[in-house]
Parts: sequence; C-alpha cells; structure tokens
Amino acid sequence: MRKLPVYLLIDTSGSMQGEPIESVKVGLEAMLSSLRSDPYALETVNISIITFDRDVKQLLPLTPLDNLQMPDITTPESGPTHTGRALQMLCENVDREVNRGSAEVKGDWMPLLFLMTDGKPSDIKLYREMVPEVKKRNFGAIIACAAGMKADTEPLLQLTDRVYSLDTIDSTAFKSFFKWVSDSIGVGNRSMGATDELELPPPPAEINVLF
Repeated sequence: MRKLPVYLLIDTSGSMQGEPIESVKVGLEAMLSSLRSDPYALETVNISIITFDRDVKQLLPLTPLDNLQMPDITTPESGPTHTGRALQMLCENVDREVNRGSAEVKGDWMPLLFLMTDGKPSDIKLYREMVPEVKKRNFGAIIACAAGMKADTEPLLQLTDRVYSLDTIDSTAFKSFFKWVSDSIGVGNRSMGATDELELPPPPAEINVLF
C-alpha cells in the first residue's frame, strides 16, 4: 500500500528545556494515539521525527504507525539552533525514504512537513539555501509553528505561507497543536491525490493564523 510520509521537525534548543519539551512529548503521544485510532491512518501514515538545536538528529526514520516507538527527546542547556541543517537532513531523508514511483508503479503520497520552533535559525545562510531545496521535494503541505513570543516568523514565511503561532508554550497549547496536526494528517490521508492543495481543518483557539 502507498504510504503517507509525515515529517516532524522539532526545535529542541535550550529554551525548550523543562516544561516546554515535556509538553511537546505529551502532545506527540496524544497525536500518535489519535492517529492509531483511525484504521486508514494506521495502514498508511508513516512518521519521521527530526530534532534540531546545536545538533541535528533523526530520532525516528520514516516508520509505520503500528511499528512506532516514541523516541526520547532531550534538550541541551544552551547553544545555537541549526534549523538550516535540519532542512538539509530533511531533504536527504526524503530523497532516501519516499518512493517517488515510476511510469509503471505508483509512488507514495506527497509527504507532509510540520516544523515547530521557538526561536530563529542560527545558520541563516544555510537555511535560506535550503528553502528552495525543500520546495523542490513537492510536499503536499508545509506547516510551520512559531511557539512562544520569542519565535521569529519571518524565516518561516520564506519556507511556507502556512505559518501559525502559539502565544504560550505550555501543555495546553502544545496538546492543542498536536491534536490539530493529527486532524490535519487525517484530512491529508483521505484527500491526497484528489486535490493539489491540502485543505487543513480550522485550528483551535490556542493557534493563531499568520498568513
């Protein structure tokens, strides 16, 4: 069966320490639980998690929901935020993990990308170089979330016009965000191929629309 690849890029720089990153973990667990309750998503959705701070790590290669074990997500005490390197790794992984198909065989659905950051890229030159490379990968949707008041939305708007913000980075906000992500993946799971533009469900009150 064709899979729907979903890539999650999560900022784990120093300011995410403590309650914020624990809230992200709770939100991710809730998202996975919601997706697993959808039989069609269980068959088709594959998820990858890349974290970025001073290091960039693929914590989870593209993995089917029914085989997925939640990885441990940690944060350094301080250091730069290498968002550009995260996009570089994303492109490398998409090229390796997503089946583009051929004239004889259908490939996977167009991948979805969700990027969450609470700051701005420290490697801004590489970030700007990688934006057009990401767009070449033909994502079905690129959704960016600026979490907290210190998040810089301008770089995100270079990547996508679907930029959302969270005023607070507490458990309620993150849980609402990841519930909305799971709803969006569910919509994408049913609409891919039927339309070129993924129609997202309305975001909850905690999420502000910036486009």
